[in-house]
Parts: sequence; C-alpha cells; structure tokens
Amino acid sequence: MTTIEAATTPAQLVYGQRRRGTGQATVLYDALGPRGRRRATIFAILFSVLLVAFIAYTVYRLGQFGHLEAARWSYVFSPEILRYLGEGLLNNVKASVVAGVLALVLGLFLALGRLSTAAPVRVVSVGWIEFFRGFPLIMLILIPYLLFPVYLKALPPLWYVVIGLTLYNSAVMAEIYRAGILSLDRGQFEAASSIGLRRGQAMRLVVLPQAIRRMVPLLLTQLVILFKDSTLGVAVTYPEMLRRGETMGSFEPRVVFEAMIVTALLFLGVGLLLSRTVAFVEYRQRRKSRAAPLR
Repeated sequence: MTTIEAATTPAQLVYGQRRRGTGQATVLYDALGPRGRRRATIFAILFSVLLVAFIAYTVYRLGQFGHLEAARWSYVFSPEILRYLGEGLLNNVKASVVAGVLALVLGLFLALGRLSTAAPVRVVSVGWIEFFRGFPLIMLILIPYLLFPVYLKALPPLWYVVIGLTLYNSAVMAEIYRAGILSLDRGQFEAASSIGLRRGQAMRLVVLPQAIRRMVPLLLTQLVILFKDSTLGVAVTYPEMLRRGETMGSFEPRVVFEAMIVTALLFLGVGLLLSRTVAFVEYRQRRKSRAAPLR
C-alpha cells in the first residue's frame, strides 16, 4: 500500500489527499478535527462580519466627503480622461518591455558567469548580483536621474526607469536562471561530454534549453513584478499612469482620489491578465511534462 493510500487515519494527513486534477500531493500537515473545524468556521464568520462592517464604514465616510457623487465619477470615466490614463499605461508597458528584454539577456549572461569555471568572471558576476539585488530599486532609478545631468548627459525620463529596472531585475533573473540550471541532473553534462561536446557547447545546446523551459513561469512572474515596479517612474517625472493620475489634480483637484481609484483598477486588471497568462503557461508546461514519455 502506498503512502497516499495509507493516509486514512482519523487525523488524516493532507499529504495523502491529492489535488483534484493534478495528481500531486499537497503540503504535509494534519487535517482539522471536528473542534478545529468549528473554530475555523467561527473565525471565518467573525472575519467576514468585520470585513463587511469595514467596507460599509468606508463607503459611508466616502459618501460624507462627496467621493460618491456621480459627477466626479462621470468625469473620471470620460473618454478624454481614460485616454489620458491609457497613454500613461502604454508608457508603463514601454518601460517594462525595454527593461524586461535587457534584464532577461543580461541576467542570462550573469547566471552563466556565476557558474563559470573562470574565477575573475565568477567574482564579477557574483558581485553584480549581490550588489544590485540588495540595492533599493527606487535608488537605482534616482541615482542616474540625479547624476547623469551633472556628470554625463541628461536623458529622457524613460531611460532612468529602464536603467533602474534593468540593473535590479537582471540580478534577480540571474538567480532564476541559475536555479534552473542547477535543478537539472549533472548527468546532462556527462551525457553531452560523452558525445564530444565541450562544456560551453553542452551548456548552450543541452542544458540551457531545458533550464529556460523549466524556469519560464518564474521568469514571467518576475516580468509581472517588473511591470508593477515601473510605477516608480513617478519619482523621475516619467509620464506613466500613476504620474498622470496624480497630475489630474492640477486641473481638477476634486477628482484626485477618484483618479487614483481608476488607476489602481487599471493596474489590477493588467496584473490579473498577466497573472492568468503565467498560470496558463505553467499549466501547459505541467501537462507537457506529464505527457512526456519516460526514457
């Protein structure tokens, strides 16, 4: 009898309960007994009541300050304002795409450098990764913004955002690549060397394609985070959507709050769309891995 079949004691382990449709066991912990389920139900009801009360009180206070007036929301949802905010969203996408491509490429080289047998290359790669991964992202955007006009040449605000996002995310993605490479069995290198491939050829032709395929969901997740971080361009006057939501107060101060709500909803919608894309890619990869024949 297998472990999963044997997990049928009164304190049944959830380890023995497979997730529906996946065939994979969940995290190991004891299932709740009757008393525990009653307590969980009571806490869930109390939390729901408090949440509903908080939402009702918030709506009441917003109404007191006039934030529920139809005139304000009709103004924010007018075609001109939505177009104004949509252009800011496109600027977020532009910065995210440029920085994402640069970070993916640079991160791959940094991961290969960290795994290199050459000590100088490895030291430089490790230093880059550890330094920029631990550096606050907002400072990576502000420092070029403050120093370039003084010591080099002033750049459009887009490039300050791209520089900061690229430096930070290249370090994070390098670790994702490295984790994917190290997750493969060492027999991949041995099999490649047995047919006459050098280490570099084995890495390029055998190991990297498998590692990148395995790390695609994590890389996409990091790109979603990068898109959300592009809102930090507000610190360098980059006209992204959050910046445009703020500047609406300069010509209609009464709708700043409403503009921020609409901006947040737009970001939420794009974030949910990207998250569902990541989940779909992960699901397809899981199906392919289960359908792959054993060798």
